[in-house]
Amino acid sequence: MSSTNAARVTIVGAGLAGAACAVALRDAGVPFRLVERGRSIGGRMASPTVRGRRVDIGAGYFTVRDNGFAAVAQAWARTNLAREWTDTFGVLRAGTDPDTTTGPTRWATPGGLRSLVRALLADIRVELETEMTELPSGTVVLAMPDPQAARLGPVPDPVGCSPVLTTVLEFEERAWPFVDAAFVNDHPIVEFIADDGARRGDGAPVLVAHSTPDFARSYLTNSEAAAAPMISGVREVIGGRPPVRTHVHRWTFAKPAGQHAMSFGLVETGGRLVGFAGDQWCPDGPPRVESAWRSGTDVAAAIIAAQ
Repeated sequence: MSSTNAARVTIVGAGLAGAACAVALRDAGVPFRLVERGRSIGGRMASPTVRGRRVDIGAGYFTVRDNGFAAVAQAWARTNLAREWTDTFGVLRAGTDPDTTTGPTRWATPGGLRSLVRALLADIRVELETEMTELPSGTVVLAMPDPQAARLGPVPDPVGCSPVLTTVLEFEERAWPFVDAAFVNDHPIVEFIADDGARRGDGAPVLVAHSTPDFARSYLTNSEAAAAPMISGVREVIGGRPPVRTHVHRWTFAKPAGQHAMSFGLVETGGRLVGFAGDQWCPDGPPRVESAWRSGTDVAAAIIAAQ
């Protein structure tokens, strides 16, 4: 069942949390509509085309720890939408030799992370470029960062968000002192660098660099001016030649500055139920992609139970 005009539930936000909520409501036979203010789905799992090639400019990867999400990830793997990528990232610090660190297995996607959201919503209608300025009638789910949700409804104990500037750097050849991706320590500009050719699997000489929040705050009103210092910052830690092209994207609400003690929020206000979902609703550790899926799934279950 796709979304319908006779919806009892309105989901605002077509990122992973909103998509997971929509799938759960559809499977339970609960009528809903899914609206998205942007021109495309995916939210912070954005994979726009940059000069003819998909690039992940939001989340850099995803992990699989939640049992329910593991089943979803395996379904993506069976259809070649996602693959296990690496459990080892580089560690860079200007003026020192590169190091490595091992953690959970990170997953990557040949077609970009947005392709996963698109697969979930394959038979669900999304009303794109639909701006909500007030809560619609009926039950509502606000699947978005808390600062954005707070514009429409009272978020319980809201969690703030830090900004990030993402810079896509295209090079003539692959030449950097790490494999797959690297955390950048003690740098005023750059915090994380991903080898997009490695995670995409096509070997393209493309890096995606994520800024520190403090640096991003200085350029939120003029993000294109951040390209030159971002290039300088990346070269400080990887050396080599400058990129031949760059593209900068601004994320005003990129990373939750904390997390909620529950996997979703649900309150009654104005005679309606209002649910809250997103990666910030993550009681079992730092916010991550899979917590967005769990949050959307759990808020849908709570709404179904309240019907």
